[in-house]
Amino acid sequence: MKRLEIKDLCVAYGGVKALRGVSLSVAQGQTVMITGPNGAGKSTLMKALAGVVKPQSGQIFLGGHDVTGLSAERVAVAGLSMVPEGRHVFGSMSVLENLRVASGRRRDKAQVLADLDSLLDVFPMLKERTHVQAGLLSGGQQQMLVIARALMTAPTLLAIDEPSLGLAPKVTDQVYESLHTLQARNQLSLLIVEQSSARVVMTGAHMVLLRSGQVVLEGSARSLDAQAIEAAYFGM
Repeated sequence: MKRLEIKDLCVAYGGVKALRGVSLSVAQGQTVMITGPNGAGKSTLMKALAGVVKPQSGQIFLGGHDVTGLSAERVAVAGLSMVPEGRHVFGSMSVLENLRVASGRRRDKAQVLADLDSLLDVFPMLKERTHVQAGLLSGGQQQMLVIARALMTAPTLLAIDEPSLGLAPKVTDQVYESLHTLQARNQLSLLIVEQSSARVVMTGAHMVLLRSGQVVLEGSARSLDAQAIEAAYFGM
């Protein structure tokens, strides 16, 4: 089953086209990673998916339902949870409070508690700091917190914009290891923007390479030729 399907999506800012007919899909339990140089349209794609910007044309389906042009709130209700670029924690609130606030709309309280326990097992650094103010956490711990907080909404698709931004390579490894654990445990569907094509290849996920608002290369990251990736990335 396709959790996400984007068809011929176009987004323009004034007279400038940021996305030009982008199409991609994410199946149940699949990880798809979007990469490309600065200005490729990666963040615009995520904003259009989240309902922050309106597409000029094209369609977006979540779980088979057309969510094109819907508000961010309605897209979230449809099953998308977005982790935007830059770690936006509620700094004065504790780690536990950050996690609990995300489950406010859920009625399945027993499952909420089970999900909370499960996530704290996956992120032991958070488990050790449940009563620490989120603003006092390190950058890597805050990144783990915003991912865990997004998952507390029980999404059908988790979208993450630049999870490794500003993090040391070792910390980035820990973030991706946690995502891999969650994906395998829960058949989680992931859409991740990652500027480093080398990091995408390391994960072995399905790669979608954007340049100038268009998909210029797509396929299993480890099966794609390194020279082809470099040529597509730099427009050679």
